[in-house]
Amino acid sequence: MKPNKYAVIVAGGEGNRAGGSIPKQFQLLKGVPMLWWSVRAFHEEDPDTKIILVLHPGFLDDWDILFAELPEADRKIPVHISCGGRSRLESVRNGLISVPDVEEALVAIHDAARPLVSPSLIARGWEAAEKYKAAVPVTPMTDSIRRVDGNSSEAVTRKDYVKVQTPQVFDATLLKAAYDKTLTPDMTDDASVAEAAGSSIYLFEGSPYNMKVTDPLDLTVAATLLDNI
Repeated sequence: MKPNKYAVIVAGGEGNRAGGSIPKQFQLLKGVPMLWWSVRAFHEEDPDTKIILVLHPGFLDDWDILFAELPEADRKIPVHISCGGRSRLESVRNGLISVPDVEEALVAIHDAARPLVSPSLIARGWEAAEKYKAAVPVTPMTDSIRRVDGNSSEAVTRKDYVKVQTPQVFDATLLKAAYDKTLTPDMTDDASVAEAAGSSIYLFEGSPYNMKVTDPLDLTVAATLLDNI
């Protein structure tokens, strides 16, 4: 029997480094709010996945307007709305409240700022988490990197490092228990929360296209990639 699947898409930020008067996750990417591309990907991978969208409470009215303007087929995708917190970790914790305490459940935590996530990457995450309980997509480092220490620096071997992406996928009971513990500023993602609670993290193949949109140029790049992948 396959586990129940829940996707918590975190779109609770209020920053606009990507430009514009509304948060970047609401800005239009090829005519569709950026966060909705992730909703589409999870729904396409498995229509039975329960999708939880975590939004900043100050922008719920804005979202209602944007949602009403979506194509009719998109408005039929079931989405549960949860209110974000003061930080990303608090927003994830709030989203997890909507994941019921049931056995055999997996939960994927995904940043809405990664709109190019593919159904195939999502499927790899579910498969890895079902086997290993805690799974994170990564890609190799391709740039040369240096470790900075004050005014000095030294070269480090890039093969010893990887770039971490989302969705990060977990056994739901494991992740909810981890988030029930004290959260600290050094926990920069869900894997670090799970790891601090004693879990081992399995790394699976991410995608070079699964970029994070941060500034206006990234929006342009993401639109170009959507035309070609």
